[in-house]
Amino acid sequence: MTPEEILRGLYDETLVGNGPRVLELTHEGLGLQMQPQQLLFDALIPSLEEVGARFERGDFFVPEMLIAGRAMAGAMEVLRPLLADTGVATVGTFLMGTVKGDVHDIGKNLVNIMLEGAGFEVIDLGVQVAPETFVRAVEEHQPDVVGFSAFLTTTMPMFKANLNAFEKAGIRDQVIVMVGGAPVTQEYADAVGADGYASDASACVKRAKELLNQRRATVSA
Repeated sequence: MTPEEILRGLYDETLVGNGPRVLELTHEGLGLQMQPQQLLFDALIPSLEEVGARFERGDFFVPEMLIAGRAMAGAMEVLRPLLADTGVATVGTFLMGTVKGDVHDIGKNLVNIMLEGAGFEVIDLGVQVAPETFVRAVEEHQPDVVGFSAFLTTTMPMFKANLNAFEKAGIRDQVIVMVGGAPVTQEYADAVGADGYASDASACVKRAKELLNQRRATVSA
């Protein structure tokens, strides 16, 4: 196969969630001396972005998003150490978790994959993460950004509870806080005092980079 065929195959097979074939094509591409960054940025990430777009249009549903994310995650297991070896700089550290009372993680997991692909080191605390667990993780890992995910309107108030816990622990100013999830809006993010909001995985990556660059520019000024 030519490099172009590899990229097209990776895009198409990720789109339909064919994990074994995505893995095969990843190895084939590397065997052709293709760069890990090329496989990631020219095929895998664009395919996952298309999955997100189809979900928003109602053409795809949660199962399609999940299997596409898993297909890409398999390729990332191969590419991640290679990306590190090629000197792709770590953009920053992103601590992520679904808030207490909420067990949904599909959206969070897709965001994690996109963040890793964009160069972030991701620390995933999982689901049902209590405020005190977030606080301990921030103190331990010193992340640049913390992400709170909520899929239910009933768990969205945990955003504020988490932020209050950060204030009480004296760590609120140390991190950028982003929120997201199906029912979350920019207005709600502003109301609870979050630094950023993103409506989907690709928007989260873009916004996280923007907020990080703004903070670093302010610190160095």
